[in-house]
Amino acid sequence: MTIHPNATRLLDKMGFGGALRRIGSPTAGIRLLSMNGEPITAGRPANLPPLSEAGQGYNVHRAELLEILVDALPSSGIHLNHRCVDVTERDDDIELTFENGASAKFDLVIGADGNRSVVRRRIGFDVTATSEGMMAYRGLIPADRLAWAKELQGLVNWIGPGRSFLCYPVSAGAVINVVAFVRTDRQATESWRELGDVSALAAEYVGWDERVGQTIVALDETYVWGIYDRPSLERWSTRRATLLGDAAHAMVPHLGQGAGQAIEDAFTLGALLKDANKSDVASLLNAYEDLRKDRTTRIQKIAREGGQFYRQTYESLEQREEALLAFAKNVRWVMEYDAEAAITSRVGRNR
Repeated sequence: MTIHPNATRLLDKMGFGGALRRIGSPTAGIRLLSMNGEPITAGRPANLPPLSEAGQGYNVHRAELLEILVDALPSSGIHLNHRCVDVTERDDDIELTFENGASAKFDLVIGADGNRSVVRRRIGFDVTATSEGMMAYRGLIPADRLAWAKELQGLVNWIGPGRSFLCYPVSAGAVINVVAFVRTDRQATESWRELGDVSALAAEYVGWDERVGQTIVALDETYVWGIYDRPSLERWSTRRATLLGDAAHAMVPHLGQGAGQAIEDAFTLGALLKDANKSDVASLLNAYEDLRKDRTTRIQKIAREGGQFYRQTYESLEQREEALLAFAKNVRWVMEYDAEAAITSRVGRNR
């Protein structure tokens, strides 16, 4: 996964910057190549976009980042083997019921439980997922298996009609993460744990740049992941419950902002709830939604457009360059956002 500058800045403010740099590989924009390996540019070096002004981002292994975040929490606050199955909201509290039979009451529940959020469904805000008609093959490869990986800095994305092939280093450069997007008419599971077929993946990229073929050959295994889209929610919050991250604004992965937007959500919600009283919860959840909803809705749209850009066939180089510049402009808007300034502005207006 990639933590882009808009989220890296927030992790720095929360004291995670050193740990992030220890496990991460610095991004250098997105290098776009054609299926034959030729650079795709728009009158500038083949990086989309040049992000030096926006700050530094990092490619990280998801499990390593989660380990850092978990280590920062008191162990007494973590309860494993509690799968939520129901949410009951009352005037004075909100109760969670778990699959193991346990239950607990709280002043506030934050549903950060992903695309298929139980909390979202139980508080009445669920939406229907639709297949994007795409499936991703995922895999990890030790970097020393790939001779060409020595030249890999940041993200490199080969794009061609109906498919794309993305690679980037994680684990401080020791491992290469691979995500290959292909069209499909099957209803692939929206899961990261369904085993795929490496030979089927190879068949999708016959005739592509030899580096793509070498990467596929180096895979020991691959997992398939169905890509599903969801419309923006009309609301995220009740009086005592709200949603965060994919539970609130699930987005297709073509912008690499799923984790970043969850981090922005968490930073915003934490800042608003700091030193809050129980009686303030409902109004603060409304403020949180007001601060976050328009931005995340726009990012959902940009992510959809990103997928279309990567897979589309253009009639001319000029048409492709025009689309690239428009996409780069949107990406810069995403990366340069300052969540802390947005909170300060909101608080200032309400004083």
